[in-house]
Amino acid sequence: MASTQTATTTIHLKDYDSASTSAPVITGVEAGRDAALSTKTTTRRRVAQPPPPANAADDDDAAIIEASRALDEACPDGGYGWIIVLSGAMLMWWASGTTYAWGVVQRKLVEQGLAGPATLSFIGSLQASMPAWFAVLDAFVMRRWLGSRKLAMLGMFTMGLGGILASFCTESIPGLFVTFGFLAGAGGSCGFAVVAAVPSQYFNTRRGLANGLIFAGSGFGGATNSFFMDALIRNLGIAWAFRVLGLVTIATGLFAGWFMTERTKIPDKRFVDMKLFKNTNFTLLWLCAAVGNFPIFVPPFFLPLYNQALGFSSSTGAGLVAGFTLSSAIGRILCGFCCDRFGPVNVLLASLLLSAFSMLVIWPVSQSLAPLAIFCILNGVSNGGFFSCTPTVATSIFGSQRVSVVMGMIMTAWAGGYLLGSPIAGYLLEAFGGASGGLKAYRPAMFYAGGLALISAILLGIVRFRINKKFLAAV
Repeated sequence: MASTQTATTTIHLKDYDSASTSAPVITGVEAGRDAALSTKTTTRRRVAQPPPPANAADDDDAAIIEASRALDEACPDGGYGWIIVLSGAMLMWWASGTTYAWGVVQRKLVEQGLAGPATLSFIGSLQASMPAWFAVLDAFVMRRWLGSRKLAMLGMFTMGLGGILASFCTESIPGLFVTFGFLAGAGGSCGFAVVAAVPSQYFNTRRGLANGLIFAGSGFGGATNSFFMDALIRNLGIAWAFRVLGLVTIATGLFAGWFMTERTKIPDKRFVDMKLFKNTNFTLLWLCAAVGNFPIFVPPFFLPLYNQALGFSSSTGAGLVAGFTLSSAIGRILCGFCCDRFGPVNVLLASLLLSAFSMLVIWPVSQSLAPLAIFCILNGVSNGGFFSCTPTVATSIFGSQRVSVVMGMIMTAWAGGYLLGSPIAGYLLEAFGGASGGLKAYRPAMFYAGGLALISAILLGIVRFRINKKFLAAV
């Protein structure tokens, strides 16, 4: 429908949580950063929404969704929101992009004989899992005490410090676990929490595109960091590579975090809502997220080792990881754009199916550079879609006013996959021949990862057709 709105309206919720049925109250006019937007008319394209409540237990959900829609009408869909997008992309460049480059570091540590792939992949997996373990705590700290700006800056400083301290632990597995795994990961979790909650306050019809651009920072960061770390390791050694990474993270991350501010104050009454599990769609989406995250880091962590087993150089391995993460960045933008056109649930489902296809069909037969490059592109695109679509799916189904709670709980579901997904692949690799065992040794890990992606797609498919049974509906 068409609606005329003044984009400088500020909306405040008064004592509104999941147990309330009161509507949001419009209380004033903001003269600051949205003033340049003026009054404008926008045509809003609606995607299919969840069906009306079937019983009284669903009344709260319906009330929250309606209140969220009312607030969304006042979103500027731009203005200072584009600064938020740039800031969020830089935060994700380090918070997630650093993890994608772990495979380059892991290859060097395996080469030095520090430990095997299964053990070393646990370090990267621990860093990747910290946003999941700390999701609820980060949301609590952000909304109750620090706010988004201070939490983002604290996170980037902590992540950079973890990298610097890791430079003194390059011959210590426990030291790398504590510094680069736990400390750097805890810092990255702060950035994740901020970008999962704040951008939805600035965008409505362009929300999918905004999330796609922000999470593309992970892909561009991973691609750049892979070449960056490979060059630093070859020229300066692994210790100085960690130090430079930490210093650059602090310098750029603090700058980006300064611009990350909330548009509206959201009540902080609930940070975990266990009643959401009474909602079948939420339970299925939570399980989809939990299962779908196990295979996410298997390709970038093991591509350098697989590349080496096929006889290619280390720079080729870094290039494959960079290609994977660059494709992930493109996939995040493309999938974010498609979310606004075809519906976020549809796009996320397509991403999971593409991920399963690439790992079950293409990777197991990739013994030369050309098919391996095709796999990196397709799996990278699907990998990016998983992350960029999830916040938009959560907002679409459960409302923007609950997105920080819903995303916090969904990110907690990612914990098991983040922590164990790649190590399980590593143990399968060692059990069937080891890192130098050739394609036959890697196939069990490939089928394990692809199979879980397919199960995740099936779970989401059930959610999609519960919401709308029409095959071509934008959901």
